[in-house]
Amino acid sequence: MRRAAAAALALLLASGGAAGDSLVAEGERLFAYCYACHSLVPGEANLPGPNLAGIVGGPVAAQEDFRYSPAMLRFAQSEGRWTEPLLDLFLADPEAAVAGTWMSAPSLAPEERAALIAYLRASTGVQ
Repeated sequence: MRRAAAAALALLLASGGAAGDSLVAEGERLFAYCYACHSLVPGEANLPGPNLAGIVGGPVAAQEDFRYSPAMLRFAQSEGRWTEPLLDLFLADPEAAVAGTWMSAPSLAPEERAALIAYLRASTGVQ
């Protein structure tokens, strides 16, 4: 099951052209769920959640001025970087991925998570 979801995510994220553009546009719409707590503007702080600028491929729990949960700090030691499959796993169920995390997320279908990750990647300059 997990392999099939990872394969579907990879296929969706690899979409180029108009399909990729519409995926990013859908991800931008879905980011509205995240915007109350997170920003993609580099350096923007004082939010309930950490800044997500550069999150795709970036280090886990690395924002120096943010107070992460002890669970997320432990997770960062074991995982290192936010890969697209790891982001997908986390967004699917934050508590299952990182027991004790302070983050909650709306229930998103796999294709919605793929769109959100595509938007995060595009918004932070990751190709």
